[in-house]
Amino acid sequence: MSDIATTTGYTAILDGRVLRITLTNPKRKNAIDYDTMAALGGTVRAASANPAVRVIVVTGEGGDFCTGADLSAADEYATRGITNEMILDAANGMVKAIVEAPIPVIARVKGSCAGIGVAIALAADLTYLSEDAYLLLAFINIGLMPDGGAAGLVAAAAGRPLAAEMALLGERLPARDALAHGLVAGVYSEEGLDAKVEAAVDKLAHGPRRALELTKQALGTAALASFDAVLAAEKSGQCELLDSADFAEGAAAMLQKRKAVFAE
Repeated sequence: MSDIATTTGYTAILDGRVLRITLTNPKRKNAIDYDTMAALGGTVRAASANPAVRVIVVTGEGGDFCTGADLSAADEYATRGITNEMILDAANGMVKAIVEAPIPVIARVKGSCAGIGVAIALAADLTYLSEDAYLLLAFINIGLMPDGGAAGLVAAAAGRPLAAEMALLGERLPARDALAHGLVAGVYSEEGLDAKVEAAVDKLAHGPRRALELTKQALGTAALASFDAVLAAEKSGQCELLDSADFAEGAAAMLQKRKAVFAE
């Protein structure tokens, strides 16, 4: 193995033909910040341009995949001049890098998968969950809307009704329900999850690279033809909501572990 990237938010290790990306913020259930999103997108794009890399695996350290954007970094962003638009551009760029990668991407998902974590997981070509995993678009609970293409990715995989329920009610979707709705490729025990991921990795790593690339392009054309429009709509709406009084209340309530009280 050769370590090709280590940041405060993730590691990326080249293991033969496989790039293994691991989110590394387990104390915050692998919540990710602006720097992590920007760097991770760059890592995926670099791997896409490297003919030695044939498959990418994305996972989280510890018992969780990713609980979304790290809201505790807001004060730091202000001091560094990082705007909401910059953060959303980094999130969109990261997810687009996964969607547009010419090589297959596998998401290995355990435990919590929320917010932008859902977008990362569903942007992958093959998404495998552990039995204890769940998907959660909790944006509405803090006065926001889905971003990072999450709304489009859920709708493309499972249809508008489930996407609306997840986005408008902000409730957890257990792994088995996600599978039943066609959102993910499989649900497994912890041991079974690793076995399935590695079996898929081995087959893809030794498969016909160009045929896999063209197949992935065709699938994307069929399911995600309007993805850029979704990203633009989410960015516009989220920029507005991030400056709203409802979000200020929602974020404060979340950090204080109380129920938000939105404007009448």
